Amino acid sequence: MRNLCFVTFLLVYTTVTAQFRSYSNEFLNIGVDARAFAMGNAVVANVSDANSTYWNPAGLTQIGDRWQAAAMHAEYFQSIAKYDFAAAAIPLGNDNVVGVSVFRFGVDNILNTTELIDSQGNIDYDRISSFSASDYALALSYAGNFFQIENLDFGLNAKLIYRNVGKFANSYGFGLDAGAQYRQGDFAAGIMLRDITSTFNVWSINEDALNQLEINGVILNEPPEETLELTLPKVQVGVSQKVYFGERFTGLGELDLMFNFRNGNELVSAGGLSFSPAAGIEVGYDDMIFLRAGVNNFQKTINFDGNQEIQFQPNIGLGFKYNGISIDYALTDIGDKSIALYSNIFSVKIDMAEFY
Repeated sequence: MRNLCFVTFLLVYTTVTAQFRSYSNEFLNIGVDARAFAMGNAVVANVSDANSTYWNPAGLTQIGDRWQAAAMHAEYFQSIAKYDFAAAAIPLGNDNVVGVSVFRFGVDNILNTTELIDSQGNIDYDRISSFSASDYALALSYAGNFFQIENLDFGLNAKLIYRNVGKFANSYGFGLDAGAQYRQGDFAAGIMLRDITSTFNVWSINEDALNQLEINGVILNEPPEETLELTLPKVQVGVSQKVYFGERFTGLGELDLMFNFRNGNELVSAGGLSFSPAAGIEVGYDDMIFLRAGVNNFQKTINFDGNQEIQFQPNIGLGFKYNGISIDYALTDIGDKSIALYSNIFSVKIDMAEFY
């Protein structure tokens, strides 16, 4: 029973003490949209729909003169964790667009055994309850040709973040993103600056609810003293090109670089900066059926024998579009070539411009 209590405390303690790391809010770095996942997340230059609220808000200028909506659902760790995303974009005229998006990443029905043992040392299973560990975010986006530079659009995100670990702890945060896209014919280039303000979260910890557990004179769930965590900025840059094969077939390719301002396991890491590539392709037929593939998440890892190897994440996906409704599917980490999450991802998009 003591081991069971320890597992619960360890889960709560690990979640809260993440504030000591040089990065946080990692649920906002997973990505959205099955199309993007299938293309290895290499979409910062070519994204042009409601999902731009996440990948590059400057892409919102391409949605046309009617509103769009998009949604995604994904499950990880055999459906233990669930990730949901929804977005909408509304044109204001003169190529100005506003967007809103919401995120939730959560693990529900976690057993709370912190009160399993009463004050007399007796085990009472009726004292077991459950809680959720959930992360939420609301992003407001605005995009347009702010500086009147031909073919160059800009976008901004303002993010409000709420994170909750049952009755044990919660936090509120705020941050800003900025993006830009340049388009010349079928060529596009893009840049996305995430957390340019070093997004912060302020935690409030309910020490009474933790019901401190002491074994052999050691407190296993000592709450952290620090209550502020910071999210370091990230940068994604990319270029894309669209080509045509006859009257019905099209091809789209993009190559991106992902930069982190920290030392990490990426392909190149030195002096507090690391980066790795990502690439994706999309082949379309009659602007209706799409086949996609991509590779990303290149990392250096150490095997059990002590040798270093490079792991990566290959992905594939399908898309179907008809009368303004798009349904996309992605299967990530084909062949389990990386330590990344493995998942089936579905998303849907509605484009009201095609209903008129």
